[in-house]
Amino acid sequence: MSKIETNLVNVASERAVLSGLMQHGSDCLLEVELYVDENSFTIDHNKVIYKCVHHALSTNDSIGYTEILSSAKSIGLDEYVENDNVLKHIKGVMSTPIDINNVAEHAKKLKRLEFGRKLQGQLRDMYKDLNDVSGDESIAHILSVVESPIQKICLDYIKEDDMTPQAIGDDLDDYIEHLRNNKGKSIGIPTGFPAYDKAIGGGLRRKCVDLISARPKTGKSVLADNIALNIATTHGIPVLVLDTEMSKQDHWNRILANLTDIEINQIAKGEAFDDGEKEDALLRSIEELQELPYDYISIAGRPFEEILSIAKRWLLKKVGYDENGVLNDCVIIYDYLKLMSSSSISNNMAEFQVLGFQITQLHNFCVENDCPCLSFVQLNRDGITKESTDVVSGSDRLVWLCTSFTIFKDKTDEEKLQDGIQNGNKKLIPIVSRHGPGIEDEGYICLQMDGQFARLRELGTIREIKKHDGRNQELGENTEGYSPEEETDEEDSRSF
Repeated sequence: MSKIETNLVNVASERAVLSGLMQHGSDCLLEVELYVDENSFTIDHNKVIYKCVHHALSTNDSIGYTEILSSAKSIGLDEYVENDNVLKHIKGVMSTPIDINNVAEHAKKLKRLEFGRKLQGQLRDMYKDLNDVSGDESIAHILSVVESPIQKICLDYIKEDDMTPQAIGDDLDDYIEHLRNNKGKSIGIPTGFPAYDKAIGGGLRRKCVDLISARPKTGKSVLADNIALNIATTHGIPVLVLDTEMSKQDHWNRILANLTDIEINQIAKGEAFDDGEKEDALLRSIEELQELPYDYISIAGRPFEEILSIAKRWLLKKVGYDENGVLNDCVIIYDYLKLMSSSSISNNMAEFQVLGFQITQLHNFCVENDCPCLSFVQLNRDGITKESTDVVSGSDRLVWLCTSFTIFKDKTDEEKLQDGIQNGNKKLIPIVSRHGPGIEDEGYICLQMDGQFARLRELGTIREIKKHDGRNQELGENTEGYSPEEETDEEDSRSF
């Protein structure tokens, strides 16, 4: 290996990846096989060990020394592996401590180094080929000596189905057949808030990031938990909540209050166990919660790239793919987009730029992994009185790249008086929607929040509520022959 190639080697990362595979088995293989193969290793012993380990994990979830030797025999490498130096090397690698959360980053390093070595080799070949230029060739031909090999090697590292332009009609027949076989099925995943789902285009759609923005202490986390519960309980769809602020215990208290009708503080203080009926309700709800496909992780202080890696692992391990290789239904809820530390801001990158990059990466993640994400973000102070796209805190790019943008606010005292106290204390205002109709001018969706039970209920749009109440007033003046069944679907579209 030449001196320049030696700089494109990381022996420690090679050892870390192999050790991770040996210690953590198939879970670790999911992390690394997207990035590495035997050519990603530069040491011959490591190349052989990777082939043996990969083969062993094709039939076992976890492996040990015996499985590696058996795998070597199965693929005809037993003579090489049974050498004393190789056996000693294998034992040394197996004993190297490695956290599974760090293995993927080592695998990525190996992939980048492999890419660099291939480019390096290709550049040497191109240098030699350019020596054969006589001067009779066209400029285009000379350029092709350089361009063609570089394009080829780059294409080897790009997913052709994602990056190569295709005829617009390709696979259209399959799509139409899918529509034919799934008539009436919701376009997106229902949140449990029907008017909101309708406004944004049928629920939370794959490849999309839907944003909800609110001022601090408005109830963003309560809304997030209610949506997560609705999706997990009603539809049995896996949900991952990425939380930047609250503890797991806080979520437990809120969710159990929601499920049991016991006040949050009575649960948090343990007072609910002084009442036999409340204790029974708690125990039933605990069992129900433990069975839900509802996952949670605190991401406070973590780098954004690491957060996306956590989400990717969850998709692979907890969600999975169907027989056609399509990701199963799921929802990621990100509560909420913000700077994780002051180190994210540099002299060359302001806060709004960092948040802009975050929404860009989150959008790209959802597109690449074919999954939906509901994310929350802070309203700036203008959001106290204004209800438009310029009230989101941090960056216009947050609004540019989201699929829908909705404001979540407390109703003012005047609005409560005008709407009627029975018609809620919170409101959702869909401002922008790429796939849905949004909501009529100056309209909003009425919600009732019962804070002591961490519960939010959708009551319908203000237009539907006023129309419904107006119809009741007319019927109150002349109720002869009136029957509730006579109301049209449009008039009875409000969800209670």
